[in-house]
Amino acid sequence: MHLDPFELHRPSSVEETVALAARLAGAADYLAGGTDLLPNYKMHLNPRPHLIALEGVAELRSHGPERIGAMARLADLESDREFAAMYPGLAEALGHVATPLVRASGTLGGNLLVETRCFFFNQSYLWRQSLGFCLKAAGDRCHVVPQKERCYATFSGDLAPALMVLGAEVEIAGPTGRRRGPIGSLYDGSGDGIRRTHLAPGELLVAVHLPPGARHLRSAYRKLRVRPSFDFPELGIAVALRTEAGRLAALQMAAGGLESHPQAFDALTAPLVGTEPTDARIDALAEAVGRSVRPVHNTFLDPAYRKKMATVYARRALRAARDGTAAGEGS
Repeated sequence: MHLDPFELHRPSSVEETVALAARLAGAADYLAGGTDLLPNYKMHLNPRPHLIALEGVAELRSHGPERIGAMARLADLESDREFAAMYPGLAEALGHVATPLVRASGTLGGNLLVETRCFFFNQSYLWRQSLGFCLKAAGDRCHVVPQKERCYATFSGDLAPALMVLGAEVEIAGPTGRRRGPIGSLYDGSGDGIRRTHLAPGELLVAVHLPPGARHLRSAYRKLRVRPSFDFPELGIAVALRTEAGRLAALQMAAGGLESHPQAFDALTAPLVGTEPTDARIDALAEAVGRSVRPVHNTFLDPAYRKKMATVYARRALRAARDGTAAGEGS
């Protein structure tokens, strides 16, 4: 595998970056850690002739307790003990991203904007050519659910669910200025694996903001993957909660690895606020999560198994958040 030729640009400010992207008019990708983008380019998955390197944009690299730049390295966040103590569920998710070597290069923004995945897409050029390609790259047909309108590639980031349950917001810069909104609003919930986000052409993810109340939540993250030391999630469940006098004052749950976007379960968790988080209520909520998800056969594990494990992992994450227990892989 080899990289096709491209022109590399090195802006030094957010304003210069978005102006450059506007001039290149959709012919460029942003290059952060490169741990997902460059392997995809080597497999000729939708490469572009220009790459805009973000390493030199200082504003994107800083991180603090309530504002994390999009270029913050995952390994730096993972090793920040004070940060991990404030947000244990997020720290668990960070520790489950790929491998230590990948986390040394990978970035927060890169994980939030990771390309959706499918075993009909993430293959070599010749492999894909033998099937006539697919909707997501050079073809006109989805091989997961045969039709020509919708791509079923799956969102495979770990950090989005963990940040969603903390009430995080994203800061986005574009040609018309900057805007902020809930992290869930970053993603296109229409269910298509090609239209991944609501970023307009040339817009740049600048930072993630955590509300002051997030550090008072008990949180947890549980991840299912084939190879525990490396793989993208087949399923990732994040939970955050707060109790007062033994009753739930707040409860949020979100999942990745099941749909083309990270999904929240607000309709299922809201009725439990004000109740005691008993084992019976947790079990009932976990069963409801399992019934509500609709995975398809586009990853290594069978959809029926992933659906069943959504119940199991939801239960584990809920109990871990309630009890304040540390996580092991898949625990």
